Order: sequence, then C-alpha cells, then structure tokens
Amino acid sequence: MASGKQVMVIGADDSEESHYALEWTLDHFFKPFGGDTAPFKLIIVHAKPSVSSVVGFVGPAAAEVLPIVDADLKKMAARVTEKAKEFCASKSVTDVVVEVMEGDARNVLCEAVERHHASILVVGSHGYGAIKRAVLGSVSDYCAHHAHCTVMIVKKPKTKHIYMV
Repeated sequence: MASGKQVMVIGADDSEESHYALEWTLDHFFKPFGGDTAPFKLIIVHAKPSVSSVVGFVGPAAAEVLPIVDADLKKMAARVTEKAKEFCASKSVTDVVVEVMEGDARNVLCEAVERHHASILVVGSHGYGAIKRAVLGSVSDYCAHHAHCTVMIVKKPKTKHIYMV
C-alpha cells in the first residue's frame, strides 16, 4: 500500500449483477474523485473455476473433454477481465489491477482480501431465493461472514414494469 490508498477488492464474473456492482462502485467511490484520484486502490478479482469443479465425471472421455473445458474457462476469464478493464477505463479509472485466481469464488475473494490487506470487499448479489441459495451457496453471504474486512453487497434494483391501461 505504498500509495497510501486503502485497497478495495471487487469480485467480478460474467453476470449482469457483477457488472452492475462494478458500475455502482465506480460511480459512487471513484467518479466523484475524478477516477484515479479516489482514495482507493482498485483490485478486480475473477475466480476461474477449476476444470474438475466444472466437469463432474472421470473416465476415458474426460481426457478429451478436460482440455476443451479448460480452454473455455480461460477464454471466459480473459473476456471478464478485459471487459472490466475497458469499463474502468470508460469511467476514467486506469489505476486498476485485475487478477484471475483459480478456485471457488468464496475462497478466492477472501484470500484476495488477505493478500492485498483490503479494507473493503465489493460483491454483487444474484438475488437467489432461500432454496437456490442453500443449494448453490451464496458467495456474498460467505464473504460477509469470513472476509476480514468490510463487505459491501451491491444489489441490482429490480426493474419496475409500468403498465399503461
């Protein structure tokens, strides 16, 4: 933290909720300061799932499938990080570090907080219901309980439908 700035880690994936969390954070924590003069050093972290967590089988066919799945996961990670960098630049935030770490997003984000001595972690919320959240596990819920810093969960507002009669 040589710059004297506090560190802000943002979790990024290819979801609309993640993009909204990044946009909201840039608009509220960076834009008012003119982008790079904000009081935070921005680190965007993408958790790339391991091939074994995506491919749930082993056997003779796995040897052929694994390299294809791995290539797809790498392409997705590159797409997510490039999109995040471009979006930051469009908001005049160029002093940004983007990392891709392999593993479960919950652990990857908490480890990034520790590694960078972050004072705040920002995550989006998919807004899953109780059953889906219980089955899939909530990254934001896990981070809120395990990250050793302030955790800000950014929820995308539900769109309101206007009906004309």
